[in-house]
Amino acid sequence: MKHLFIVILIVSYFSSSAQNIKTYTYAIKGLDTLKMDVYTPDNIKETDSLPVVVWMHGGGFSGGSRKGKDETNIANFATSKNYIGISISYRLLRKGAKTGFGCKCSKKNKLFTFNQGVLDFLDATQFIYDNSDRLNVDTSKIIAAGSSAGAEIILHTVFMKRFFLSTETAYENINYAAAISFSGAILNSDDITTDNAIPTVLFHGTEDTTVPFNTAPHHNCQPNKTGFMMLDGSHTIAEKLKELETPYYFNIVKGGHHDVANVHINDLDDIFYFLDKTVKKNEVIQMTEYTSPKPTNY
Repeated sequence: MKHLFIVILIVSYFSSSAQNIKTYTYAIKGLDTLKMDVYTPDNIKETDSLPVVVWMHGGGFSGGSRKGKDETNIANFATSKNYIGISISYRLLRKGAKTGFGCKCSKKNKLFTFNQGVLDFLDATQFIYDNSDRLNVDTSKIIAAGSSAGAEIILHTVFMKRFFLSTETAYENINYAAAISFSGAILNSDDITTDNAIPTVLFHGTEDTTVPFNTAPHHNCQPNKTGFMMLDGSHTIAEKLKELETPYYFNIVKGGHHDVANVHINDLDDIFYFLDKTVKKNEVIQMTEYTSPKPTNY
């Protein structure tokens, strides 16, 4: 799929006690100027090359922000563990749409939205590749991460990239070292193979009716609805990774709903422990943990 965009290096500087933050424009597509906030540890050296977590926010493709609470929490935490944290904006193609992104939104429009989201995430990653020295990023250790809509996009990018691209050579240089998904799902877990399986963190509530925990319709839509579309949720993905002997950490929130997509700061230690072991040290960890829903004001 051909598309035109212009990359402009627009950088703004501000800092806190823990890190430096710079904002870049990674693409311009139509009326959308797509930016990323890059969080860097304050003690970084010019020659350092660090692993990076690239975060895509949720919001049903109609809302959310790269500067939300979850986004700043995970990026700040990444810098405390000597990672680069990047939070990106992307095209919110369902913003203002009367049908939203539920059962009244056609499967065709849902797939188009997924497709464009994958392209935005790939373009953000390409920008990181092209500017890795400037950003102090180790391109062999790029971790794709997101929640809800963002989790759906990063999982499709990591495991089903070729399904969404018009040519076999597009973005062929881009690879990911790991994935982090809060309440995400993909179209077909059979596309996860020994060639593309990577260490994966999965958080999901068992009673999520927006994005299925197992294999079920998106938004729990009935077959007669225009938005009916089957998705493979975190449980199905984890079973596939287990079969392939690929590292994973699956946090099952018993009785949890779609608010499990929210990132809780106390979960981040476990996530970065897993990343340190699997991405940095190439260890194989397969772990499933059962937890209870956390209060919304947690």
